[in-house]
Amino acid sequence: MYKFYKPKVVKFALNVWPPFWGAGIKILSISEDFREVKVRLKLRWWNKNANRTQYGGSIFSMTDPVYALMLMGILREQYYVWDKEADINFIKPGNTDLFADFVISDDALSAIRHGTENGEKVFPEFVVNVLDAEGDVVSQVKRVLYVRKKPKYREGEQTQTT
Repeated sequence: MYKFYKPKVVKFALNVWPPFWGAGIKILSISEDFREVKVRLKLRWWNKNANRTQYGGSIFSMTDPVYALMLMGILREQYYVWDKEADINFIKPGNTDLFADFVISDDALSAIRHGTENGEKVFPEFVVNVLDAEGDVVSQVKRVLYVRKKPKYREGEQTQTT
């Protein structure tokens, strides 16, 4: 899988993935090093709520797999990476297309690598602001991930072959 795990392939796959496509979510860009992703949620008649603003489930969905997929691209096949938990704070109604910029810093990567070097699991937290077309914060989403080095890549552990 990781041989084909390239930013352009991931971007294409997510943009044709039915949960994203149907909700009006589009990956605008993925940096070559997987450290930055830009996403847009289009305001369409079918993803409006009863108040005629962006449906909260679509706002939450636009943040769902992004940090996990970024870390998978950065850490590659040596690590397990899963979403563990998430929390959303709706701040104001989304009356326009919405945008989110996801960034993973050097400090976050260093902490993950350091925390997992002996096989321990870590739970890094990332926060992303979802912005409207004017740049105002519509919601803030906290994502907690599970990251652990796979057994065959842990120091001091050997895999047995039979």
